[in-house]
Amino acid sequence: MKKMPLTSLRALAVVAISLGTVSAETVKEIVQKFESQKAEALAAYLAANASAPDAAEAEDLLVEAYGKAGEVDKASAIFQKRYDAQPKGAQANLQALIGGVIHPQFELLVGAGKKDAARALLEKAQADLAAHPQASQIQQFFDGLAGELSKPAVGDSMEIAFTATDGSAVDLAKMKGKVVLVDFWATWCGPCVAEMPNVIAAYSKFKDKGFEVVGISLDQDRAALDGFTKQNGMTWPQHFDGMGWDSELVKKFGIRGIPATFLIGKDGKIAASDLRGEELESNLARLLAE
Repeated sequence: MKKMPLTSLRALAVVAISLGTVSAETVKEIVQKFESQKAEALAAYLAANASAPDAAEAEDLLVEAYGKAGEVDKASAIFQKRYDAQPKGAQANLQALIGGVIHPQFELLVGAGKKDAARALLEKAQADLAAHPQASQIQQFFDGLAGELSKPAVGDSMEIAFTATDGSAVDLAKMKGKVVLVDFWATWCGPCVAEMPNVIAAYSKFKDKGFEVVGISLDQDRAALDGFTKQNGMTWPQHFDGMGWDSELVKKFGIRGIPATFLIGKDGKIAASDLRGEELESNLARLLAE
């Protein structure tokens, strides 16, 4: 059988996808369908060309496609095969094992809400690398990753109650029946400030339809926070304790980067996270209509 170059495979996959019938209600569903079709084509290519010069590239693309298509178990199986093939203990190649397998697989599992599997992965890797000369540094890195397991995932509830900077009492448990955006941010955070106009626009458009925003500020300068919110017309409640990354809520929910947002549905559970721009508005419209 003559091998088909991967570049040709990509072109055929794109054509097949573009000609296919798309019956989806959201952008996410469209992307998932396209990625599933791409994954199917890549898997077929690898089955027929396992020893091809570009097989490794094809496998990388297959993992990516599985992840985007929501087929996490299939992507994780490929990572597991790679993990099993790597030497462990004192002979381990840390760049290949941790950087190329453990870390991306961990992020994949956490992103899919499979926290138990992610925790099991770290525990096994820790045991397999206990004899490595850099075991203490490895442990520190794994401890940092483990902190991400505290970060809420889709389907989780968030217990947050505090007195806002404007003196109002905030309690997510009492906001069921509304759609709430919990936004971890700071005035000194460039990406947070860049995204804020989208949040402000969404709040203005949907606030009378049952949408609320709860800000969790990592600022340490109260005057800077008050000035920014006033200047930009951000009238929703803000949590401020001046502790920055040491804030109790930041630690409680394993926040390691901002902006970090969680969109909570009317049932009080997280429906989506880290939405930006049009994705925030489209998800809001969907959740408010439910």
